[in-house]
Amino acid sequence: MNKITTNIIAIGLLSLMFGLAFFSILGDANTMDELAHTGAGYSYIVKQDMRLNPEHPPLLKDLAGLSVWLSSKITKTQINFPDQIEAWQKEKNGQWDFGRQFLFHNGNDADKIILWARLPMILIMILLGFYVFKWARERYGNKAGLIALFLYSLSPTLLAHGRLVTTDVGAAACFFIATYYLIKWLQDSTKKNLIIAGIIFGLALLTKFSLALLIPYFGVITILWMIINRKWKPLFGLILIGIIAMILVYPVYLFNIWNLPMEKQVSDANYYLGTYGNRLLADPTLWMNTNTILRPYGQFFTGLLMVIQRASGGNTAYFMGEISNVAWPLYFPIVFLIKVPLALFVLILISLFSMSFPRKRESSSGFPIKLGMTEKIRITIKKYFTEIALLIFLAIYWYTSVTSNLNIGVRHVLPIFPILYILISGQISKWLCLPPGPFLEKVKLTPKKLFVSVKMTTKAYFILCFKYLILAILLFWYAFGVIQIYPHFITYFNESIGGPTQGYKYVTDSNLDWGQDLKRLAQFVEDNKIQTIYVDYFGGDDLKYRLDDKFQFWWGKRDPSELPANSWIAISASFIQSGRGITTKGFIEKADYYNWLDQYEPITIIGNSIFVYYIK
Repeated sequence: MNKITTNIIAIGLLSLMFGLAFFSILGDANTMDELAHTGAGYSYIVKQDMRLNPEHPPLLKDLAGLSVWLSSKITKTQINFPDQIEAWQKEKNGQWDFGRQFLFHNGNDADKIILWARLPMILIMILLGFYVFKWARERYGNKAGLIALFLYSLSPTLLAHGRLVTTDVGAAACFFIATYYLIKWLQDSTKKNLIIAGIIFGLALLTKFSLALLIPYFGVITILWMIINRKWKPLFGLILIGIIAMILVYPVYLFNIWNLPMEKQVSDANYYLGTYGNRLLADPTLWMNTNTILRPYGQFFTGLLMVIQRASGGNTAYFMGEISNVAWPLYFPIVFLIKVPLALFVLILISLFSMSFPRKRESSSGFPIKLGMTEKIRITIKKYFTEIALLIFLAIYWYTSVTSNLNIGVRHVLPIFPILYILISGQISKWLCLPPGPFLEKVKLTPKKLFVSVKMTTKAYFILCFKYLILAILLFWYAFGVIQIYPHFITYFNESIGGPTQGYKYVTDSNLDWGQDLKRLAQFVEDNKIQTIYVDYFGGDDLKYRLDDKFQFWWGKRDPSELPANSWIAISASFIQSGRGITTKGFIEKADYYNWLDQYEPITIIGNSIFVYYIK
């Protein structure tokens, strides 16, 4: 396949991904984390004040806020900023109350703001897709580039979270692109590549604090590169990359805190870090917040320590019938197994098989006879350095995820997805090649040799066609599951557990229910002419904005006898499962308050995430 055809197909796949993402968000309500991020991002742009949501770096929120601000200029629409409310004036990090007021109770068009805020996130997802294609093609060829991009473009998890004003896909993009440029710099140590690697690393630090994981990872692969090349110079280059990154952090944070009063910044930092356990980290950070020059770094490190503090504290979650605020070691492996299309696992198995049984031409050593084992290992590592570096990344990231105390969604392991697509595409493209044999050799056309050549050629092409057929079936299966779930990408689960309708039995939160279906619930209420519906809603949208006077608040611990006869009640999956699970040891709150609903069948389940009952 030539380069032009490959590029056309790649553009088509990225366009398809953009279309699926854009048109699916039109029906989605505001999700949980978007409530905080959208309002915060807009405040950064119009106020240059980062008092809201300091626990996440500002870059992605800046882009969302800038998009909203530009939309107001393009459409000549005024956006009201609620700077007189307590959530802005007095509260410490009043991001949730501010976000709700800004979007839904301040005279603004919430849907337009939400749409414009999401657009930059979709574009970042497309940018990551471009780099997945670029790296796979550079490493393995056109065929591999298209396979990797196909898997990426139709990934239900990426389509679910790449549309939202959250940090997850943006973080995955920075992880991936930063790794690409670091390896490129190691293999071609020019000043240009060093500067680019430093800038991308800086952008990564401005995207999500978990990307600080790049620091030990970059250190490991740089040391490995130095060992196999017997050169220590890259160590100094890596230090320069870190310096460039931290230099870039400064002006971005300076812009975002330009109008944040120092006394407010210091007061908030003391509130967040006053009880922080490690004073060797907290005290210098608090001091930087009081220093006029170092204030931007003070804000940066305050947010970083807030994230570390929250991660160590854990999060209450539902997992396979249990309720706990302590992490399950098998949470991420099982969530990955049920949230990823089964076709991908088949491709992984084929890739492993292909690696285990290399073609004869590849299996020959090709080493000079006099080379020792150590030298052969060094040459092999250098030859496959990219693959080894990516496998090291997978190992580090999986380890940190499994040992993390935060179990709230497959989105937290999104950085491994592009890496998997690259590695799979490389092996599948090799698997699709013709094996070496006599039919490829120049031979004299004697009858016997001609017969052998024709026989081998026929067999080889038959096997190759069979492989392409298998790949086509797997890719069709992969794509069919994604198209079938449209537009409810968040609720995708594979066939191993019965598909999306059964997902709530295993996990909730951002794996299934992030509040995205409230607009669809409002449509259901209108279509069925329901006058009043009781609602226990989990999410970042607003019941009053969507349902007006057609709802009453409900919560799980209310006595069900308070429901009038012949009542409609809608409950988010996250809440209903938290109210009929089994608590683990040490979890003191009751989790049986929705067991009374077991005697009823839901009338419908809106978008797989909101259960609607009619209680007679």
